[in-house]
Amino acid sequence: MNPSAPLPAGRLEALLQQARQYPPIRVAVVDAQEAHVVGGMLAARDYGLVEPVLIGDVAAIHDICQGLGRDCGDLQIISASPGIGTAEQAVRLVEGGEVEALAKGWIHTDALMHPVLQHLRTGRRVSHVFVAELPTYPKLLFITDAAINIAPDLSQKAAILQNAIDLARALGVERPKAAALSAVEVVKPAIQSTIDAACLSKMADRRQIRHAIVDGPLAFDNAISRKAAQIKHIDSPVSGDVDILLAPDLNAANILAKDLEYLAGATLAGIVIGAKVPIMLPSRSDPETARLAAAALAILMKHRMALTASEQDAEARPGSATDRRDEE
Repeated sequence: MNPSAPLPAGRLEALLQQARQYPPIRVAVVDAQEAHVVGGMLAARDYGLVEPVLIGDVAAIHDICQGLGRDCGDLQIISASPGIGTAEQAVRLVEGGEVEALAKGWIHTDALMHPVLQHLRTGRRVSHVFVAELPTYPKLLFITDAAINIAPDLSQKAAILQNAIDLARALGVERPKAAALSAVEVVKPAIQSTIDAACLSKMADRRQIRHAIVDGPLAFDNAISRKAAQIKHIDSPVSGDVDILLAPDLNAANILAKDLEYLAGATLAGIVIGAKVPIMLPSRSDPETARLAAAALAILMKHRMALTASEQDAEARPGSATDRRDEE
């Protein structure tokens, strides 16, 4: 093992080290003919996280490896037409049990997700989470949904939020604090996101959303800064200690995450939850560190997020230990 890429900073690095306790997973890389994509997957392989299966233009992938000064002779490379053809090939590999995760390469998200949503659905809603490491915030931030659900309604937001909560818990946050964001921190009938946020908060109180403390509506400053909340006379258990930021729609989440990346020095690891396998979904311009972190998330999801049927039944029983803990 000869790691060449820098490790993600701080808390993301800790997740990467946790992931290295498990065997590497086989990952189908969809539309792999781009240097950032190949470099990121080779770095993840060097760290013992993945065994990449590169799908795309074989000659172009070999040229990229040569340009990176890397030998790709021992890589599995599968020829497929760029775009949705590579995504369909990746889905077939999942269905055949040949890979355990997918990774977005140089393909648009909608082209990747079309065959995924056709063939790899589960009983859960499919959603996306950016896990962000910021030098100015004391813990990881989970930002959702920045890539899949465009304009979710209340029930869809509840499912998206539950996905993010389950991911945070899988990564060691026992009882995440979630902020349902809007432009303002009071309920205004003219602003639908404030109504949705207030409903989500009450749904968490009634255990329709489980294992988290949820408050909203909260504006971004009130969620992140306890001082900002105090100045505005907002008494919230979430303000200043938030783990999860649920944006009102895809545009808001995507802009928020990329603002943090480019203006606040955040490292973002993008992952899709709710399909049959984890899907690494970074931005196409993300550096190798972000791709390493996404690979670590995929491994930890695979090993920690799947509840056994008996555990699910136990959680569903009234009066279970989980129920009693949620009531505290």
